[in-house]
Formats: sequence, structure tokens, C-alpha cells
Amino acid sequence: MSSDSSVNREIHLASRPEGWPTADNFRLVTTEVPTPGPGQLVVRNQFMSVDPYMRGRMNDVKSYMPPFALDAPLDGGAIGEVVAGEAEGVKPGDVVLHSLGWREYALVDARGVRKVDPGIAPVSAYLSVLGMTGLTAYAGLLDVAAMKAGETVFVSGAAGAVGSMVGQIAKLRGAGRVIGSAGSPAKVERLLALGFDAAFDYHEGPVHQQLKAAAPDGVDVYFDNVGSDHLEAAIGAMNLHGRAAICGMIAQYNSAEPPAAPRNLALVIGKRLTLRGFLVGDHGHLRDQFVQEMAGWLREGRLSYDETVVDGIEQAPEAFLGLMRGENLGKMLVRL
Repeated sequence: MSSDSSVNREIHLASRPEGWPTADNFRLVTTEVPTPGPGQLVVRNQFMSVDPYMRGRMNDVKSYMPPFALDAPLDGGAIGEVVAGEAEGVKPGDVVLHSLGWREYALVDARGVRKVDPGIAPVSAYLSVLGMTGLTAYAGLLDVAAMKAGETVFVSGAAGAVGSMVGQIAKLRGAGRVIGSAGSPAKVERLLALGFDAAFDYHEGPVHQQLKAAAPDGVDVYFDNVGSDHLEAAIGAMNLHGRAAICGMIAQYNSAEPPAAPRNLALVIGKRLTLRGFLVGDHGHLRDQFVQEMAGWLREGRLSYDETVVDGIEQAPEAFLGLMRGENLGKMLVRL
């Protein structure tokens, strides 16, 4: 955070990436701290989130979310303290969640914030385990894929913010076997420490071979964060009437070429598989149930979550690039 309380620093999108983003696609811009109008609040951000979906918004293509504008601040999940403005139920000093990250001070519509209780958990948890990340895992596993007790679950990108929650929720809800893939031996060790029954490093051999060894009796539920060869392997390993919740496909976000896999989609027919894409925004009806159950597991010490924290708004682009390279364990956050 800048030491001058009248100065606001923001990260703008300077140019659209072609393939892998670079630092040159971003620009640090200094502006004045905004002044709230009627129904508006000024929030001094404490933490902001960087997420894989943001890569797609850097392209000027039609998608489920509008693309980021050039020469304007990016946005995304953030949490901070209200420092100016007042609205029904919200006053200065309150801690709120909102969607205007990538800046130190945000001018937000009071109707677009959610007040949180910093006494329940550290405020950063509302961007991870108790926030969109946790709800994505919870809704995808239990609502979209409808996991039942005793089933075998495979999670790709399992050491990431969402994947690590999926595996733990599966175990807490009675899964028979939970398998995760990750990108390094250290991440594999972390998954085993979190209670996964098996985990493998996808760099160490073909995914389909490693998955077959880890799930000799097949897979009932697949939670997909990766796509590509992982989705192909999961389709090959899935049992009759298996279900896949398709959350993300990070393997192809930075690729200029269409993916080579999955090449075995015809198996979906004979196995009667369900592959269902989803967006967390469609599952808001689960939020109260989710927070209650997750907070209970946290209190009881039955659920762990990892955060990789980078300090300073000027480091936000590097934090995002590090996320794309898989350098994070759990949720990647920027502390402002």
C-alpha cells in the first residue's frame, strides 16, 4: 500500500496477451483516491485474488464474462475496509467483499458488497476457503457432480485453491477414495498430508497410466480444473454413469492451438457419462449451507487451506503470471 493516503495505485491492462501473458501486458497507474457519491463506498483493499479465469478475460472474445478493457483497471475478487461513504447496513470500519480488485482503493456500489465477520476467520479466507473458491469446490462436487458416499473421486490440479478443497470435502462427505494430480513432488506430498488417498505428479508420466494405477477400480466422479490430457484420462477411467464437473481447463488457456485431447469422447456414450460445465454464480442458493458446513470443519480442525501471498499492488501481475505457471500452493493472493 502506498504511504500517501491520497494516492491510489491500480494495475491496468496495457495490451492483450498472445499466448502466455508477460509483464509487458500490464501497467501500474497512479490515480487519486476516489470520493464516494450517493450509494457508494470507498474500500481500502487488504487482499485481492488472482484466478485462472482472468486469463480468458484478457482476450477480446465473447465469453460468459465481458473482456477486460484496455487502459483500464482489471477487476476481480477483493476484500477490504470501508473508509468512506455510508449505506444501509454498511459503515466505515466494516470489512466487505467486492469485485474491484487490482487497485488499492476501490469505489464500489454499496449494493455490490457483502459484509463479512472477521471474527470467524482471517479476512483472506473469504477469498479462498469461505469465498468463491470454496463454494466452487463445494457446489461442483456435491451439486453438479452429485458425489455419493463410497465413490471414487479424481481431482485434477488438486493442489490449487479449488482442487485442494474438493479433495478434502470429498473425504469429509464420505468418498471411498480420493485421487489428485499436481505439478510437483512437493505438491503431491501436500495432497497426501491433506488426506488424499493417492496423488501423482503429472510430469512423471502419461496421466492415463498414473490414474489407472491410482484408481484400479475406476473413477465415479471427476472434478476437472485442467482439461486436455487429464479430461481424456478421466473419461477413460470413469465407471458407468460417472459424472464430471467441468470447472476449468487451465492447460489450454495460454495455448494458441486447439487442444489435442480428449480424443476418446465416444466413450461418453457407452459409459453413459455426464460431463457438465458450471459457473459458481449459478449456485448462490448453497452459500449459507456452504459457509455453515465449511466454518464448522475449520473450527473442528478437520479442514486445511493453503495460501500463497504476494505483497504489494505492483507485484499483482507477477502473482498472476506465477499462478499461470503453477507456482502457488492453494489460493494465490496479493496483500495490499
